Amino acid sequence: MAGFVVLLLAVLSRLVPHMLGVSAWGVTAMGGGLLFFGSRLRKSERWMAVLALPLIAEMDWFLTTRVYGFPFQVAGHVAPWAWYVAVCLLGSALLSRRRTVGRVAGAALVSSTGFFLLSNGMVWLSGTMYPKTAQGLLACYAAGLPFYRNDALSTLVVCGLAFGLPALARQMVEGRAGSGELV
Repeated sequence: MAGFVVLLLAVLSRLVPHMLGVSAWGVTAMGGGLLFFGSRLRKSERWMAVLALPLIAEMDWFLTTRVYGFPFQVAGHVAPWAWYVAVCLLGSALLSRRRTVGRVAGAALVSSTGFFLLSNGMVWLSGTMYPKTAQGLLACYAAGLPFYRNDALSTLVVCGLAFGLPALARQMVEGRAGSGELV
C-alpha cells in the first residue's frame, strides 16, 4: 500500500508544477517513487510494475494535450514508459530484500542517468532541434545537463525520504542504533 501512495505522490510531483504554470526543471519524485514502488514488489509480484503504466500514461496524456497543447502520440511515449517499468523492476530486483544506503543511492543514480540518456537521445533522434551528427547529439546532452542534475538530486532526496524515514522510525521504536539497513 505504501508503494502505491508514494507512486501517486510522485505522479503528482510531476503534474502540479505544470498545472501551476511553474517550471520544475526536472525536479520530480518520479524516479524515487518508482524505485520505492518497485522495492515493495516481491519477486512473484514483479508483474505488478505494469500497474504503474496507466497512471503514468494518463499523466503523460494530460501534460501533452492539456498543458503543452500537442497531439498525443503513443509511439513517442513507449520508450519512457518502458524505462519507468524498468525502474520499478530495478527497485524490485535490487531493493526488495536488502536496502542499504549504497544500494538505494546506486539505484537512484542508475534511474536518473538512464532516464537522462534515454530522453535526450530520443529528443535528438526524433526532433529537429539538433543536427543528426555526433556534435548534435553532444549538444542535446549538454543542454539536458541542468535537468539531469536536478532529476538526480531530487531522486536521491526522494529515495532518502521514502526509504530512510521508515527505517529511522523503526530504529527509534526498537531503540537501537543505525545498522546501515533501510526499510
